[in-house]
Order: sequence, then structure tokens, then C-alpha cells
Amino acid sequence: MSGERILVIEDEARIAQFVERGLIYEGYRVTVARDGKNGLATARDNPPDLVILDWMLPGLDGLEVCKRLRAASDVPILMLTAKDDIQDRVTGLDAGADDYLVKPFSVDELLARIRALFRRTTPTSRPDVLRFGDLTLDTGTHRAYRGERAIDLTAKEYELLELFMRNPRQVLTRDVIFDRVWDYDFGGESNIIEVYVRYLRQKTESENEPRLIHTVRGVGYVLREE
Repeated sequence: MSGERILVIEDEARIAQFVERGLIYEGYRVTVARDGKNGLATARDNPPDLVILDWMLPGLDGLEVCKRLRAASDVPILMLTAKDDIQDRVTGLDAGADDYLVKPFSVDELLARIRALFRRTTPTSRPDVLRFGDLTLDTGTHRAYRGERAIDLTAKEYELLELFMRNPRQVLTRDVIFDRVWDYDFGGESNIIEVYVRYLRQKTESENEPRLIHTVRGVGYVLREE
């Protein structure tokens, strides 16, 4: 039995009950909140190990709830939504979500994504300090530095940079990046990797430092010095 605490913020009773039953059957401890305001209060008073958050909530919508949860903690957030547009997914991830599940969904897929989130967020060893050139990434604090300059990263920017820094000088294909950072396929036409590489470049090169993340045309990206 797992025992992790999961907070479900979902206003549709049928979906909330479906999710709650599936999670309890797997051994999770589940609390359900029916709107964003109560969800935030519950998360504050009894911090969960993971949050399942509906996008379309009455009053305070899921995006705003996600932003406030992320501002307060690093709790894994899985968003549920009927929105299947690529830009909507990007918007949800930028708000601080760690994963994204489109309705309708199966309980098996929901459980698999929860397990993946717990694997990524459960420490298995002492934090590492990764270094490449003058770029440093502290895996304990999730802070990056270019020389002495601190760099603030979103959750996904951190995961992408950590992937590069654990595989320096290796060309990482789009498929590998999708699998290791997003855990699912956005589709061949998605430009989400390009978007996040651009974000990282803007942050790591903001003082005109030499580029470290390079494009390998038609293949992927590589962390290397000029």
C-alpha cells in the first residue's frame, strides 16, 4: 500500500468520485476539494504529497490555483482538462503544472502518471551539484548559476537543464527529451522543446555569456562549449 496523500481539486462529482475510488483502491490517502478556494485552504492546512487539479473550476480557476500552489511549494501537480490544444498544454505547464492529462482518461493512465511524478520527485540519493564550464546546477535547491550569477528556473526548465547537465556533450534527440522531461508525446508537430530551450538560453545567456546549449539540426540538442 502506498499511503501518499493526494489532494483532488475537481468540481464535477462524477469525475471526482471516479478518481477518488481509483486512488483509494491503490492505497493512496485522498482528500477531495470541490473548488479552487477550498483546494488551496486544504493544501495549506494539510500539505499533500501530490495534487490532481482540474483546469475548469468555479470561481478561482485551475491555472490560478496552480500558480498559487507552486508559489507556496514544490508539490507535484497533475492537471486534468478537456483542453487538448498544444498551447493550452504549454500554458498549464508554464503555470507550474508538472504533468497534464486530457479528459476522458483511464484510471490506469492516471495511476501511471502519478507513479511517474512520484519517481521524479522522490529523492534516491544525496543531492548533487552538477557543473559544466561555468554553469552550475544544485539539485538539492534546484538553483542554477552562471558563474556567480543566480538563475531562477521553473520546474520544467530545471528538469530540462538537469537532463542536459547529466548528459554533457551527448546529443539528445527530441524523442529522448520528450520521454525524460515530459513523460509523454506532444506529437511530431509540437515546438515545446524549442520553446523551453529558448527559455533556458535566455536565462543562461542573459549577460552575453557564451552559448552552451546547441542545436543539432534535424536531430536534437547538445550541451557543449564553443
